[in-house]
Amino acid sequence: MTDAKTRQLPAAVVLTPAAEARVAELMAKAPQGAIGVKLSTPRRGCSGLAYSVDYVTEEAKFDEKIVTPGGTFYIDGPSVLYLVGSTMDWVEDDFTAGFQFTNPNAKGACGCGESFMV
Repeated sequence: MTDAKTRQLPAAVVLTPAAEARVAELMAKAPQGAIGVKLSTPRRGCSGLAYSVDYVTEEAKFDEKIVTPGGTFYIDGPSVLYLVGSTMDWVEDDFTAGFQFTNPNAKGACGCGESFMV
């Protein structure tokens, strides 16, 4: 029996260095039992879907797992379809700080930027 070479698939979401650094900061102050940070797209807002980033305490069967230098980043299994090819960045300025997403699957967003549609 020969060993078949396994090709590593690219991650559904690319994290910028700033996003990876933010994941590391979050994990450094994570509540006890947190194993990583998880991105999901719950139904919310006027366009239908929103981005949500939360601590996670256990891996779900179909979640995508991305190991970063500062901690493990998960993508909710059902959300992967809406996020493939996206880039996640952490942006701070004088007035706001937060994750920003460049999502090629988004066909529109609400005026306030809270939600998107595919």
